[in-house]
Amino acid sequence: MPELPEVENVRLSLLPLIQGKTITAIGTNWEKILTGGLAHFQQTLVGHTVTGLDRRGKYLLFRFDHGVTMVSHLRMEGKYQVVPYPTVPFGRFAHVWFTFSDDSQLRYHDMRKFGRMQLIATGQEHTVSGLASLGPEPTPAQFDLAAFAAKLKARKAPIKSVLLDQTVVAGVGNIYADETLWQARVNPQQPACTLKKTEIAALHDAIIAVLAQSIQLGGTSVHTFVDATGARGGFQDRLHVYERQGEPCDRCGTAIVKIKVGQRGTHYCPKCQPLRKRVIR
Repeated sequence: MPELPEVENVRLSLLPLIQGKTITAIGTNWEKILTGGLAHFQQTLVGHTVTGLDRRGKYLLFRFDHGVTMVSHLRMEGKYQVVPYPTVPFGRFAHVWFTFSDDSQLRYHDMRKFGRMQLIATGQEHTVSGLASLGPEPTPAQFDLAAFAAKLKARKAPIKSVLLDQTVVAGVGNIYADETLWQARVNPQQPACTLKKTEIAALHDAIIAVLAQSIQLGGTSVHTFVDATGARGGFQDRLHVYERQGEPCDRCGTAIVKIKVGQRGTHYCPKCQPLRKRVIR
């Protein structure tokens, strides 16, 4: 599933391709992707112009000139592409398309058909399920250390599972949870409420730094991720533990191991990230 750096790179690459363009037609061959149905999208968006494209967590927010926002979640395999129409034939997994007045077309591809799009009044995005309880963005300005520490102290679950909870911090998924825990030298099984102040601070800073670096490098393309221009990310070349089981740790040379935490594949260094005695008080 695309995580925050990947979605941000989709936004960055897609914005210049669609901003200022006016929709003349909308089509789909899998209407479930469109919350409210195709007719609702056609009645609301045809004749209107894209004014911007924002992001909140893993959600894309398409802004229109009449105070409407289209909230889009890519889920597992969603991808956007802008092509000349009708020059480029439809691919097998193209399920929603927006035709613009310049005869270009924004196409949404989704092999699993899990993605969803929803229309909402601009400024009311926070009422959308998934966005309503979303945690802070992982930036120095929004990700408060004291608030983060308070959330961790209230949770007995393994810290890896807590990081995947989008109400704690927005946008961290499986890849970046493993990578930030390695950076902070925290064992993924360590109960969140037992982390020391120094560990919490190190983890807080690692989340900000790792996600920022991944955004700069175009995201992580370990599986199928590409941005709106078809470009792969570069952060997969900087991974220290994710999908590196059996390889030597970049810090100490110990073999990286893979376990399950909360039913999720989890990678860590047993020497750099030792599990302390699980004392929960």
